[in-house]
Amino acid sequence: MAWTALRGRAWRVRSASSRDARAIAEIYNEAVLHTAATFDTAPRSVAEQRRWLAHHAPRYPVVVVEANGAVVGWASLSAWSDRCAYEDTAEVSFYVREDWRGRGVGRGLLTKLVVEAERSGLHTLLARIAIPNPVSAHLHRTLGFRSIGVMHEVGLKFGRRIDVELFERLPDPRPAPKLRGRLEKDAPACSGANTGRSSPPQGRASTAG
Repeated sequence: MAWTALRGRAWRVRSASSRDARAIAEIYNEAVLHTAATFDTAPRSVAEQRRWLAHHAPRYPVVVVEANGAVVGWASLSAWSDRCAYEDTAEVSFYVREDWRGRGVGRGLLTKLVVEAERSGLHTLLARIAIPNPVSAHLHRTLGFRSIGVMHEVGLKFGRRIDVELFERLPDPRPAPKLRGRLEKDAPACSGANTGRSSPPQGRASTAG
């Protein structure tokens, strides 16, 4: 099992399981309550998070970063729409525990999603980023995403109207990006229905790194 060393701390990216539901919910709820990284306004229970995990099909994986035995970040691919013509388009989401932000975990998670999307035959990746979030916007650009427009005042959170920038990533003829160090071989993310579709993204409005 390979680990990536970062500023004296070792971490790995692996597939999520139902055992990670509590940690995923805690990280997500911190974003719900204190940031515009999601437009959800009510925290998720562990049971809700576990159901969400169970409905993610293999083509739309959920992954986590584990450090010192604890989950410090997670990411997912979700179907962009339930209309059949969109079946090769997915949305990226990732969230990092507050005390681990700025340590490269977000980059590791987003890189893993790009690798998994290419492995699954997905064609287009989309990301919505609440403005302002220059760190997340820059991270997406470095991994091949480009801005394709702004949706103005589509969100209302913390008493203010929020613009959302839309990013896309199309297939790159170059090899997919790689993390520093070998990723462990993935196991199935959960034991949910293997339908090839995912559950809806969790209140997605942006990404947090």
